[in-house]
This record gives sequence, structure tokens and C-alpha cells, in this order.
Amino acid sequence: MRLLHVGAAVLNQTPLDWDGNFANIRRAIEEARGKGVSVLCLPELCLPGYGCDDFFHAAGVQEMSLELLADVLPLTRGLAVAVGVPVLYRKALFNCVAVLLDGQLLGFVAKRYLPGDGLYYEPRWFKAWPAGRQGEVEWRGRSYPIGDVVFEIDGIGLGFEICEEAWVGERTGSLLAARGVDVMLNPSASHFAFQKHRVRRRFVLEGSRAFGVTYVFSNVLGNSSGRMIFDGGAMIAAGGRMVAEGPRFSYDDVVLTSAVVDIDTSRLATVQIGSFLPDFEASSAGRVHAPDFRWPEVVGGTTKPSSPEPLGREEEFTRATTLGLFDYQRKSRSRGAVVSLSGGADSAATSALVALMLRSAALELGLDGLKSKLGYMDLEQIEDVDALVHKLLLCVYQSTRNSSETTLEAARAVAEGLGAEFAVLDVDSIVEAYKEKVEGALGRPLTWESDDLTLQNIQARSRSPGIWMFANLRGALLLSTSNRSEAAVGYATMDGDTSGGLSPIAGIDKAFLRRWLRWLEVEGLQELGPIPALGAVNRLAPTAELRPHESGQTDEDDLMPYDVLDLIEREAIGRKKVPIDVFRSLRFRFPDVDVWQLGVWIERFFRLWARNQWKRERYAPSFHVDDENLDPKTWCRFPILSGGFERELRELRRFIDAGDPPDP
Repeated sequence: MRLLHVGAAVLNQTPLDWDGNFANIRRAIEEARGKGVSVLCLPELCLPGYGCDDFFHAAGVQEMSLELLADVLPLTRGLAVAVGVPVLYRKALFNCVAVLLDGQLLGFVAKRYLPGDGLYYEPRWFKAWPAGRQGEVEWRGRSYPIGDVVFEIDGIGLGFEICEEAWVGERTGSLLAARGVDVMLNPSASHFAFQKHRVRRRFVLEGSRAFGVTYVFSNVLGNSSGRMIFDGGAMIAAGGRMVAEGPRFSYDDVVLTSAVVDIDTSRLATVQIGSFLPDFEASSAGRVHAPDFRWPEVVGGTTKPSSPEPLGREEEFTRATTLGLFDYQRKSRSRGAVVSLSGGADSAATSALVALMLRSAALELGLDGLKSKLGYMDLEQIEDVDALVHKLLLCVYQSTRNSSETTLEAARAVAEGLGAEFAVLDVDSIVEAYKEKVEGALGRPLTWESDDLTLQNIQARSRSPGIWMFANLRGALLLSTSNRSEAAVGYATMDGDTSGGLSPIAGIDKAFLRRWLRWLEVEGLQELGPIPALGAVNRLAPTAELRPHESGQTDEDDLMPYDVLDLIEREAIGRKKVPIDVFRSLRFRFPDVDVWQLGVWIERFFRLWARNQWKRERYAPSFHVDDENLDPKTWCRFPILSGGFERELRELRRFIDAGDPPDP
């Protein structure tokens, strides 16, 4: 029996935060040594931080990364550590893993497959390393191997399948298995999306089984650079079984997961596979030997498998968004959050996320630990989490003559139920002052019959200066409350309800948001329980309350039913279907809707989508929580100026008028 203690650490790193990143790496190594770990895998590009973007090209970033690598070296006495670092080689930059052993650098493994879709732009900064090739790179007066390299340490082979290399059809791991690798390390920066962890779990398990190895997966944790949230979730598998699995969505900066594995058992499983053939042509140049090192003896047997319960969609959204919001607040050094609470679903959801963020962090870290992480604020007098929420969350209801007592009381109930500070501002006089000045300049009155949109927008915009004042006075983060459904059709007032430095719910559609609020009202996170006060909002039909009361304004009357809107968005934008194909898809899903009405809604969506790209370009940053995001800076690009689908919509109208739609 050949036992080896392996570990994976998830780290909450920040781009270009050299001291903070190094401190997390040092802590991970110290904890690993304390547990008796012999092989430690750290996340991809963990030294500079994964989200450096175009600053990866800065010579100073590359130089500082290697300077800190030298500081990490002496920390690795007695164990092997994989550290993510960019390396310049022959005027090309490579995404590499530095392999450190017992205070020495053994070499660099360069990433072969670079993701260039969705949120990822790695080919913009790095070059892909070709399979089977090695080179030599100079560092501190010595030459080290770089490229497609495996490591032989005391009779155990280590290889690397770096993040994207596990997601492609021809996995790097299959080649490494043929080269006799025993332990496969996967240092990743794999962002959160709904149910994505299940996919990662499958490739870790299948990799361990098919390649006959111990598979060690590490990941980034938290909100590193603004939009992407990383859920951590380290995993160690052997022989197709999950041996150890770390927690996800932790508020701690370092979380270590380790396990004792039996190398001989994995080798025997490979020996028994009749189709397995070793690579007889593999070059010895691609194998680095460390002849003088011996693994420490492991006392005890192998680790028993673990299997945590999978999370549902509502719980994943809650944990991911609150963690992303927490890191955004502390890394931007904001002193709490301010929300313009209208009594509607969006602002209630945004406020609830702030309260849940603070309560979840306090539950995991303890109140003192949480106050320590927010050490840039004066929180010495705070004695419990209720006082902390009241200090760091301000909700402001801003009324006009078109606001109702119903939404005021709903807003008050939500703020009190969350434990937030609550204030009421009447901005009607400000609205009327703007209206009177413009009427004087025009020489005519403004009326709802002729100036509907203008009169709606000035109310939303008149709320912006006051809420910004509160944010400035407190040094707090102003949160915008727009959701993805509104972003798709531009159903938001620029410089009004879109005001803010961060829009935490802009990545989620309205239909899901309303379901989530109902879940939060009656169930909520197991450790925190429900928030019954949200019932005051959940009972109301969504409305902007910008027209006079007698109009009976609702969002869905202005637009269309949200479940229809969200499905049109998925078909038209997510799947890039033309209007006729969107109609065909929706016709069978909404058989009771009149075909001409369905056509009107589809045409309205496409026209509003094309007309409002400029708004999406100006929205505050939002979190990526699923792979149907509309953020033009990271996911869904569309021209600001376009033909507006005119020809396609004419074809749709002819199609419907001709009576071609089949009966559902």
C-alpha cells in the first residue's frame, strides 16, 4: 500500500493584490503542512489573481508574479505545491503552473486549451502551449523546463489538467494517463453558474476512473474582480469515487480540503483495464525527476468518501450572490449599502440580499471574524448581527403623488423585517419643480395624453440625487435594482432606477426573482430561516407606480407577461433565433394565447431589444449567475445601432397573417 496525503485549497484572491494574495497562499501552505499534506494544489493564476485582464500584458505584473514566487519557495519545505503564475517565454505569455518541491522550483506546466467564449478571454492574453513540446526558461540565473511536462517524485508521477483542459473533448488527462501519471492536479478558475458544480463533479469523478489516477481539483473562491463569482468547491477523487469534497460559497479566504489516497489501488485499477496502453513514444524530455526527495510516511488508512447534498437553484442563487456582494463591498471598501426601496419585488430582493449577506457571513465567521474582515469600518460598538444589519443597510422609500400607501407599507414591512434602517422622502415637489420649469421653457403644459414617457421618467430621475446623497454621506455602495428581464427590453429609466455602482440582480430574470422571493418568504436558507415580511411585496402585482392611480399601471400591462418575456429572451438572444422561429417555439408553449397577440409580444420584444442596447452598455456591473447573461461587456455583445430586425419582423407578420401557424 502506497499512501499519499493530497490537498486542494480554494483561495479568495484579488487581482494585483500582491500582499493579500501572498498571505492567502502562505496560510494555505501552513494549514496543509499542519495537516500532514504532501501535495498541495492551489488555483489557477493565484499569484497575480485570475482577473487581471489586459494587465496580464504589463511587464510589471509578470515580474512581480515571479518575484512573489521566489517568496513562496521557502514555504514549501517538505511538500510539493502547485502555484498558478503567468510566464513569458520567447515573447509569448503563457498561463502556467509552477511546481515547487521542498523549497525548489522543478519547472512550469503551460496550459494547452484556453477558453475564449462567454466570460473568458484567455486567448487575448495568453498563447496555447502545443501538446508534446517542451522548452527551457531562464529564471534567476537557472534554466527550468516549461511546457507539456510531468513530474516523477519518489516513484509517483504528477501531471496537470488545467481548468479548460478538463472541459474539452480530447482531455489532456488521457495523454497524461498514458504517460504513467498517478496524481492529476487541476488548478482552476471556474466561475459559478447554476448547476455548473454538478458538471465539474462529473469530470472529476470520471477523470479519476477513466485515467486511473487520484484527481485533485482546486478553484478560486468569491468575487475576485467584480462580475464573476467563484464558488470554490475543492474535490479529491480516486477510482471513480469522491474521497473528499470541500464546502462551496465560504466567506473565509482560504479553505483546505485534503485526503489520504492509496496510489497502488489506482495503479491496479489501470492494470486491469484491457484497453489501456502506455505511451511508448513519450519523450524523456517531458519528464522531470526529483531523485533526492522522499515523501513522508503517512500514518493511517485512506480517507472515507464524502458526498454533500446538492443545492437547489434558489439556494445556489442566494449563496452565490450574497458572497459576491460581500466581496464587492469589502474589496471596494464600501461602508454598507443603500437601496431605493419602492415596495416592489426588485428592490426588496436587493435589500434582502444585503441582509442575508451579513447574517450568513456572521454565522460562518462569527461576529468578531466578520468585523475583522470589515476592519476598515468602525464597528467596535456593534454587539450583535442585528445591530450590524441596521448600521450597514439603509432602505429609502421615495414617494410622489403617484405612489400608494400600499407600496409604502410594503417597503416599511420589508425594511423592518430585514432589520434595516428605513427612511421616507417625498420627492413630489422636486418632480413638480422640474415640470414647471420645462413647461415654462416650452410655453405649454405637459400632459399624460401627450407626454406620458417624459412624465414617468422625471419621477424616476428625481429619486436619483437624494439616494446618491445618502450613499455619499455614508461612504456606502448604492445598489441598482434592475433585473435581467427589464434589461432585455430597456424597461428602466437611465439615471433613475438604474442609478448605482452595482446591480446585483441584473443577471437574473423577473420570473425567477419572484419565485425566489416566495421561497425566501416561506422557506429561506436552512440556517437562517424564512423572511415572512416579504409577503407584503409578494402579494402585489409588479408596478412602476409612475402613472396616476386611476391608470392601474402594471409592468406586465406595459410589456407582456414575464414568463412570456423571459422565454422570448432565451429563444431570441440565448439561442439566436429569428422572430418566426421564436414564434414557432412559443406557439406550442402558450397554446391558449391568441396567435396575433403572441406575434405582438414577439415584435415588441425584438424592437425594444434593438432600441435599448445603449442602456445595457450603461448599466452598473452585475453578477454572472447563469450562462444566459445579457452583459455586453462580458457575455452578450450586440451593436448599439442596427437595422432593428425590420425585415425579419415583416416576415413574421406575413407568416401570421397568412394563417400558417399550426394549431397547438
